[in-house]
Amino acid sequence: MVEGKDLTILQLNDSHGYFELHPELFWEGGREIYSSAGGYARISTLFKRIRNEQRGSVIALDNGDTMHGTFGAVHSRGEEMIHILNNLAFDGMTAHWEFAYGPSQFERIVRRLNYPMLAINCYRTSNGELAFPPYTVIERNGLKVGVIGIAATIVDKTMPAHFSEGLRFTLGRDELPGYISKLRDEEHVDLILVLSHLGYPQELQLAEDVDGIDILLSGHTHNRLYEAVVVNGAIVIQSGCHGSFIGRLDLKVSDRGVKGFRHELVTVEESIEPDPTTEDMIDKVLGPHRDELEAVVGHTKTPLNRSRVLESTMDNLLLDSMRKHTGVELAFSNGWRYGAPVTPRPIKTKDVWDIVPTNPPVSVCEITGEELWRMMEENLEHTFSRNPYKQMGGYVKRCSGLNLYFKVENPEGRRIHELFVGGKRLDNRQTYRACFITTQGVPAKYGSNRESKDAYAVDILTEYLDKNSPVAPRYERAIVPI
Repeated sequence: MVEGKDLTILQLNDSHGYFELHPELFWEGGREIYSSAGGYARISTLFKRIRNEQRGSVIALDNGDTMHGTFGAVHSRGEEMIHILNNLAFDGMTAHWEFAYGPSQFERIVRRLNYPMLAINCYRTSNGELAFPPYTVIERNGLKVGVIGIAATIVDKTMPAHFSEGLRFTLGRDELPGYISKLRDEEHVDLILVLSHLGYPQELQLAEDVDGIDILLSGHTHNRLYEAVVVNGAIVIQSGCHGSFIGRLDLKVSDRGVKGFRHELVTVEESIEPDPTTEDMIDKVLGPHRDELEAVVGHTKTPLNRSRVLESTMDNLLLDSMRKHTGVELAFSNGWRYGAPVTPRPIKTKDVWDIVPTNPPVSVCEITGEELWRMMEENLEHTFSRNPYKQMGGYVKRCSGLNLYFKVENPEGRRIHELFVGGKRLDNRQTYRACFITTQGVPAKYGSNRESKDAYAVDILTEYLDKNSPVAPRYERAIVPI
């Protein structure tokens, strides 16, 4: 038996505002299967159960991507989530999509949270000062744990400009050693825990590059780690998405170090009894909107999911609606990772909002073949860069109307093998018409004659479903590795 003091770390990452039980995709051999999971009331039950078991020795942390992703989160710009999150009694958090409401709104939310927002890499451009505390020290079971936050570095690089107004973001790698030293030498902590939203590839590289990390809670990339990994002495975990899972890490700590650990990826199963207090809070948020959100707007015969890096049935449906509305030959949308599956059944207004909660206007532009090639090469680099720190996106940009064949292993700018538009080989000199949503669909440096239509994604998708149901979107082999 390993000697030492007990400490339990609970992790929630990338829950994306999924208040209630919802379908989640699982794999079983060669099959995709769907089971109901998640919801903050069931998460609350798990947290309370574990806190009762491990009295006085539990730390609960949130990696961010929490206050955005569903109608329930977005319609109040995150504010109606505050009581629910405070009830979960987190000890700290960092952020990414929380900045979607603009920094001022996010800071208003942070002031009402009962726990600190942490980021060593988010600076005000006006004075160069940190926008949030860089760390917090938590005492549990006679142990002092220094928790250092790192927010998503891409907020001011690939996200819409209003996310980062007045802020700039670094990687956090250069700052991290100084804070580790400060916590060790001045705060005399027993453990260093890094709470990060950089993404799993970046965080593994960070753990390799920076000595002195004991625990690294990873976020952003929606990895389900059924087993923790150890890199340069740092124990790294990440726990899926949509609040369908929580991570549990039980530690034995002595002599300022981890002497043993056990990790479990806990599925938030439907069989878990929901916490009634949290259920009441959720009903107060969603209750006034249930009739609207439960309205049936269409039907799908095939599962809609967003679980694949190159192409998804969910986004193919969205792109079909955009092309139908605009009448152009190409369509592009974000490579969003979030969006819980929709199983074959009637599609409700709630589902449409889950597919595209930002509800951006649809825009059109003209783009040359040469620009199209460069744009797609850039996007492939953002997704598959050999240097983890240069990976800047979610999944590959979602595309309709083209077929692209590429080599994953090739270097930057040299991945595309062949590219076709409308079944014809790309002509670099030709100008094509494209529609897109947000600047992540077609970044501002590409294309010309950009025009934002007075039509929004939720309305366009709803109209398409009304006129074309039942729908059965399939994989179109738009982006194909060879």
